[in-house]
Amino acid sequence: MSQIFEHISPADFFYRNRDIAGFSNPSRAIYSAIRELVENSLDAAESIGVPPDIFIRLTRIKESGRGVSVYELRVQDNGTGVPSQHIPSAFGQVLFGSKYRLKQSRGTFGLGGTMAILYGQITTHHPAHVISSTGDSRIYEYRLSIDIRRNRPIILQRKSLNNDRKWRGTIVEFRLEGDYFRAMPKVLEYLKQTAVVNPYANITFIDPRGRLYMFTRATTSMPPPPKETKPHPYGVDVEMMQRLIQSTDARDMLTFMVETFHRVGKSIAKNFLKFAGISPKRDPKKLRPDEVVHLVQKMKTFDEFLPPDASCLSPLGEELLKAGIIKEYQPEFIAAIQRKPSTYSGHPFIVEAAIAYGGNIPKKGDIVLFRFANRIPLLYDEASDVSWKIIKSINWRRYKATPDMPIA
Repeated sequence: MSQIFEHISPADFFYRNRDIAGFSNPSRAIYSAIRELVENSLDAAESIGVPPDIFIRLTRIKESGRGVSVYELRVQDNGTGVPSQHIPSAFGQVLFGSKYRLKQSRGTFGLGGTMAILYGQITTHHPAHVISSTGDSRIYEYRLSIDIRRNRPIILQRKSLNNDRKWRGTIVEFRLEGDYFRAMPKVLEYLKQTAVVNPYANITFIDPRGRLYMFTRATTSMPPPPKETKPHPYGVDVEMMQRLIQSTDARDMLTFMVETFHRVGKSIAKNFLKFAGISPKRDPKKLRPDEVVHLVQKMKTFDEFLPPDASCLSPLGEELLKAGIIKEYQPEFIAAIQRKPSTYSGHPFIVEAAIAYGGNIPKKGDIVLFRFANRIPLLYDEASDVSWKIIKSINWRRYKATPDMPIA
């Protein structure tokens, strides 16, 4: 019997493998849905330099059985808003988004909000409701679902309303199956830690029992926004090089190197091309496949490229980090530090760290470790983190401290 081959869309792939995106079970689904939409909202506000105001409401609609219920999740922000023509694809097409650029953001894959809506659709068969405005004269309202087989939005209803108050932002509302009772500790911890590393944000959450949780901003100061950057030679592989060559307007390799890559001037470009044995006058589009591979390999071993700068990053900074910790935990002692930028495989990174004692830091019988990446709380797999291994290797008694003290 012959095998049957078929093509599936990205939406269909994540429908079949939803655990990859964090929707592996009902409790994790509630946590992931809230997290993805909150992070979209934070990015949307920060992109225009506005302190975020985020409202989250989770309402229980009905019980589904076995501890699982149908909930309605509503998340509203004051961010940049989504242009009308992009709303259907932004919320109804997997791997469509505004984050495929070389600069820091909380999301990268275009999955977040769309994956949450996809999960809601496959568990409740209920359409999503999206309202958005960029602050102009119109507010756009959509009811939509996802064509999973074709990875396309299905627009069920579209309205255009007057925006007399010049409101700007986005509201996303949809239903999903989940288990909030089991998800609650992670959800609340996620929101609290998000408030720590975003001390300029107001976050309001109303849970299914009507309980109100408010995380009020401590400052309106915000970190500098990240800048989009060119790829660094050390971070380029063969596929990326082929794409860069296909998209360039440069007619010679010298111009291609200078215009395409981060911190590559004419002098360095000439030295590299001599090192690689490629003529500066060579047309990049006429390079043979083996020459493209050779070019990339030589980039990895050329030691005159300048390290990438950190302008594509948006570090929180010592003062804002301390402000967030003080706001949420009121410690008796706190110290914070921001290290100088470093690089790995052509990608810059900055390490920020803080230590605090006393106040409202939870006493768990061991030192409390809070981990973040791009201002995203990392609540899972703590034991496998190198930070935890370093903490366990420290002789705390040398500092007249013991792990059972309220230290974070």
